[in-house]
Amino acid sequence: MNLRIRAIAEGDRAHWGRLWRDYLAFYDTELPEPVYDSTFARLIGDDPQDFNGLIAELDDRPVGLAHFLYHRHGWKVENTCYLQDLYADPDIRGQGVGRALIEAVYARADAAGAPSVYWLTQEFNTQARQLYDRVGVLTPFVKYNRV
Repeated sequence: MNLRIRAIAEGDRAHWGRLWRDYLAFYDTELPEPVYDSTFARLIGDDPQDFNGLIAELDDRPVGLAHFLYHRHGWKVENTCYLQDLYADPDIRGQGVGRALIEAVYARADAAGAPSVYWLTQEFNTQARQLYDRVGVLTPFVKYNRV
């Protein structure tokens, strides 16, 4: 297995779009095309407050992605890193792609001086949670949204 994790680049728009659509479909979500355009522009832009993106390639075939950003935290001096989106094609799950993407985010966060990395998932996402239990610590926090 030849797995490579790299930053999303301008030429990745079509592959990234397929992966992100598949990720969103898993969560029964569809977004209008302007959101795809805006998100991709942010991923390849240079604003430090915008998202960063990674692509996982298996034998030169894009098979996964991660989106993350750095932000201030009221309880810490350094920034923290939020891993918002993580996805691996269903046919390659269990081969280390998700772990490699998370570890790549950890490494980038460390290099950026943001040693704390966190993410959310839905309770029913049992396959991903098996990985998360090995690379992270489950917290007791419950998420609320504005009504």
